[in-house]
Amino acid sequence: MRATDHTLNHVDPLAQQIWDLVAHSPLQTLWDFQGVSPVLVGKRTFRAILSDDLLSRAAEMGYYFLFALFPTLVSASSILGLAARQASHIYDKLLHYLSLVVPGGAYSMVIETFNQTAAHATTGKITIGLVAAIWSASVGFASIQDGMNTVYKVRESRPYWMARGQAILVTMLLSVMVTANLAVLLGGDLIARLIYLRVWHHPLALGTVVVVHIVQWTLASALLMLQFSTVYYFAPDLKAKCWHWVTPGAVIGIFGWVICSLGLRIYLHFFNSFSMTYGSLGGVIILLTWFYMTGLMLLLGAEVNSEIQAAVAEKHLKERGVIPPHVDAEPVISAG
Repeated sequence: MRATDHTLNHVDPLAQQIWDLVAHSPLQTLWDFQGVSPVLVGKRTFRAILSDDLLSRAAEMGYYFLFALFPTLVSASSILGLAARQASHIYDKLLHYLSLVVPGGAYSMVIETFNQTAAHATTGKITIGLVAAIWSASVGFASIQDGMNTVYKVRESRPYWMARGQAILVTMLLSVMVTANLAVLLGGDLIARLIYLRVWHHPLALGTVVVVHIVQWTLASALLMLQFSTVYYFAPDLKAKCWHWVTPGAVIGIFGWVICSLGLRIYLHFFNSFSMTYGSLGGVIILLTWFYMTGLMLLLGAEVNSEIQAAVAEKHLKERGVIPPHVDAEPVISAG
């Protein structure tokens, strides 16, 4: 167990039996509440957000996301720059689709950093960049692992080498998924543009373009859901796991992430004073804020999923008389 692990400090021993059942007996589907009220799940999720201190954990994850971003960009752009200048230009086009969710000031800083490192790629940068990216990515995913363990009330029992190795592999897998997601957006736009220019029958061209965009965004949404599901499957140290393609928590997390991203963009469009106040640090602060929102929505989705499983487990344990009726997986926090 890591020295920073404090996941079980506030959990009642009787209530811990509920979470032990969750860790050992996952539900096959999270859409079947088995008689548990969705309102009850919502109330307990709200209490869990406070008791698990998700706001602070999201801030920790946001820092590590920022810490991992630029070494990853250095290594990726260096490899692409040495492989082929055209490859770096293609990746630059892919990164432009990040502007759909990343605020303008932060996005400009990311693109500028990518272009500068791609233009001065060297072998040394690849070595240093890869080592830094691997280390920072493992530390970043470790913060996700710790946050997910807090959500599920389990202690980290994986050996250090296994946890770090898994963090590196999952981060590489997620990087491929993100690249594929951006490629789907780029490819969809290119296909739609070709169809619009090459098909002379205007109504047919317009209808085909609409279909292409529907398929494009459906695939992009599916890949985003897959990324959330991957994190929810690999991050927590549950003793038994069950893969879920789509979960209520992932749906809520993605929806909240999109709303927060668009909301931040709208706010910065009308009330952008970061550059005036903080100068060149404004872009870093905006990016860190966006990473904070991303981490918070990721944890929120996991919290929803965990509370669904805990509510069902609690119901079954009470029906069998294993725990008293008054035991609650998420007890009310006293004012004192």
